[in-house]
Amino acid sequence: MWEKGFLKNDQEARFSTKSGLLTAIMNNGWIELNFPALPEEKTEPPAGLLESLGVEATYVGKNIFDYLIEVESEETVRTMKPDFVKLSKVPARGVIVTARSRTGEYDFVSRFFAPEIGIWEDPVTGSSHCCLGPYWQKRLNKDEFIAYQASERGGVQKVKVAGERVLISGKAVMVLEGELLI
Repeated sequence: MWEKGFLKNDQEARFSTKSGLLTAIMNNGWIELNFPALPEEKTEPPAGLLESLGVEATYVGKNIFDYLIEVESEETVRTMKPDFVKLSKVPARGVIVTARSRTGEYDFVSRFFAPEIGIWEDPVTGSSHCCLGPYWQKRLNKDEFIAYQASERGGVQKVKVAGERVLISGKAVMVLEGELLI
């Protein structure tokens, strides 16, 4: 909307959604989205979850939508090869797998899988970071992060926890342009 001139760079985009009002601003070339935080609570993994992911968990939590699995290392996140047929039988919208980054370039890495709703792996997921922000805030004792989603395409996001909200920033490129005919 900014690139095409529908909004000036200092104007806020406002979206009415099922989750309520969501806003976006342009901030130094990054689009910053303002979402509700979706913190998780510790839980036991359901049958088949860890087996379908092929990992051992150091922590399992769940929020209103997704399971969050912390694993031992960034390498585990990056190299895991889930069995998506088995994973699609786990009753959850999605599964977030995360680890603290060891490289220093990022605070944490993650991947997001949602085969139950037809998405084997999402390349870069805003909603998962609404959970990851509060989760890593508790563990790393800070409010702002540089995160990397380690899908095949991958992507960097800035994540800032601000009370009950999570500000997620990313870079976007136009991949499709269309026109509605009325």
